[in-house]
Amino acid sequence: MSEELTGTDAWPAVPGTVPATMRAVVFSEFGDPGVLHVDEVPVPMPGKDEVLVRVGAVSVGRLLDLTARAGTHPYARFVLPHILGAEHAGTVAAVGPGVDAAAVGDPVAVFPVISCGECAACVEGCSEACPGLQIMGVHQPGAYAEYTRVPVTNVHAVPEGLSPATAAGLALAGPVAQNQLTQAGVEAGDWVLVQGAASALGSLTAGLAEHLGAKVIATSRSAWKRERLVELGATAAFDPASDTFVEDVLALTGGAGVRVAIDDLGEQRIWARTMAVLADRGTVVSSGAFLGGRVELDLMRLYSRCQRVLGVRTGNPDSARRLWEEVEAGFRPVVDRTFPVAEAARAHRYLEADSNMGRVALTATTDDDWRKL
Repeated sequence: MSEELTGTDAWPAVPGTVPATMRAVVFSEFGDPGVLHVDEVPVPMPGKDEVLVRVGAVSVGRLLDLTARAGTHPYARFVLPHILGAEHAGTVAAVGPGVDAAAVGDPVAVFPVISCGECAACVEGCSEACPGLQIMGVHQPGAYAEYTRVPVTNVHAVPEGLSPATAAGLALAGPVAQNQLTQAGVEAGDWVLVQGAASALGSLTAGLAEHLGAKVIATSRSAWKRERLVELGATAAFDPASDTFVEDVLALTGGAGVRVAIDDLGEQRIWARTMAVLADRGTVVSSGAFLGGRVELDLMRLYSRCQRVLGVRTGNPDSARRLWEEVEAGFRPVVDRTFPVAEAARAHRYLEADSNMGRVALTATTDDDWRKL
């Protein structure tokens, strides 16, 4: 990796012998961020076709981490005490039998979605629909730890010069955004609306659409975040709650509306406005319903204007491969700030306060990252 990466930007060194135990941030009961604490747990040894990753950074997810910790995640299935942390990056520390696609010392990003590989959905390349799909940190122990064990097929080589926090910000949200845009058929020159574009996934989706040549309309209820979104490349940024939102979008698009809309919020009023600015033959993609879950759908409008509504659960191996090709071509996520992993509770509070513009990550590279300030 680049010699310019130092301190928390450097990739973690791996020991000659993997230790039997490791530090991890765990919680033994559901509750506020104060339930998170550092403990010592066994290191998970890699089996056949698996690698052991020495974690350098792990993203903090609003749904995957905050709601799981609070006990309100709709799909989380795990036994307490539990280790959070889905999308992460680090250095390969050991390899199991049969592994030849990765070597000790390789810097990698981990796509944390584990599928069976055998069902019809997996065979057809749509592993996000696998009935047995699991996500690290949600259904099994995650990456708020010194080490993780993952299938070698889920690790991706990281290009020269990326920090662990930057790579972690791409590991899952990147393939999700790529899958959204691919399934929607986004092409250069298309108008793309991204609702909630200041979030970690929203900012990455908006940035990737712009990187692919689309004209992006971003939304946020925060004025300073709208200004930042335009600085980052959005053609325009509007308040989705504004009384003039529909008129503003239609005026900008010459009355045609947007070719693709990404609405991961699921809030009734915002959804209605998303549909109101969708062009003929346009597509709405949903990969979440954080603000609701039940919305009205005008079927007459849908079929008469030849529109589509797509549900995209997560990324898949193909979208991960495509995403890393775009990273090689220069695409980068928006990283808001990092916290030492020992300060995970503080990071959770920061995210709960909606203070972020883009990705929040925990660094776990050095011993200092495991000491509270």
